[in-house]
Amino acid sequence: MATMDIFNADAFRTRELTDAINSIPNQWGRIGDLGLFVPRGIRTPQFQVEQKNGVLQLIQSSTRGTNLPGQARGKREMRNFATARFGLESKITADDIDGIRQFGSETELKQVADEIAERQTELRGSIDITREYLRAGALQGQVKDADGTVLVDLFSEFGISQKAVDFVLGTGTTDMQAKVAEVTRHIKLNLRGDVMTRIHALCSPTFWDKFINHAEVKEAYKYFQSVQDPLRNDVTGGFTYKGVVWEEYLAEGDVPQEDGTTVTQSFIPDGDARFFPVGTRQTFRQYNAPADYMETVNTPGRDFYSKAMPDPKANRWVDVEAQMNTLPMCVRPATLVRGHSSN
Repeated sequence: MATMDIFNADAFRTRELTDAINSIPNQWGRIGDLGLFVPRGIRTPQFQVEQKNGVLQLIQSSTRGTNLPGQARGKREMRNFATARFGLESKITADDIDGIRQFGSETELKQVADEIAERQTELRGSIDITREYLRAGALQGQVKDADGTVLVDLFSEFGISQKAVDFVLGTGTTDMQAKVAEVTRHIKLNLRGDVMTRIHALCSPTFWDKFINHAEVKEAYKYFQSVQDPLRNDVTGGFTYKGVVWEEYLAEGDVPQEDGTTVTQSFIPDGDARFFPVGTRQTFRQYNAPADYMETVNTPGRDFYSKAMPDPKANRWVDVEAQMNTLPMCVRPATLVRGHSSN
């Protein structure tokens, strides 16, 4: 019969449990599927982002044999940020492993490991949806905590105002070509030396319904639907219109309250659409710091961490926890455009 001492086995050390939780496939997140945020491991919870405005200039011809003119240098500014810890724990009690006995070819260790893996999978699911929520905030220029508290306002930090475009979708004569061009030009001009493959729009349900029913869009969307073969084509990837991929984004999550109830939090405000570049090399980062464990101090941060912590007094339980110490960032927040409709 398994006892609580089994958690002293090497299989349940922090390193092994951390490897295990990082190997669990992502369970949630359209933004994660887009591959925007490049992970970057850092050794401390705090980090700096260097803002360097590169200068591109037209070069005047010069006489051969003379010295070349100097390149104008961009100004550099350092900005300080800090990751935040997000984690949960699940308690395994002595009663939970009381019935585990060795039988057949399955060992006690394997069965206890399966119990921990099940707990890790549950914890990882909540962490995955939280990471998606944080990334949705970064795409809106404000990374927020679960309760809506602003952790980082990227527009304020970088000293810029967000670009907003009113699509006036309630008016059938609105020039959609001009509205979309206003968005795409602004994003392209503010890439500041980075590249992209396309522009993507995540739309709240209210904005989406108004958009696909606008006079200029309706026929194009009907044609898009008519040529899709649901058995062959993935139609969840969005609808391309005027060079932008538009997609309805339904993400929301439950936030536990102190009184035991939950409040549903939408990841994008109803009535809004958020535009951003896809396929960039330097614009989006996911900064990951090490967990607050002694054994991970000053090591490069990983996406997730997990640890089993036995009851130090009576050995009645083991807490299995999972956490991430992270901050998703858009280091070119001027490329983030808000779309809305005043009617």
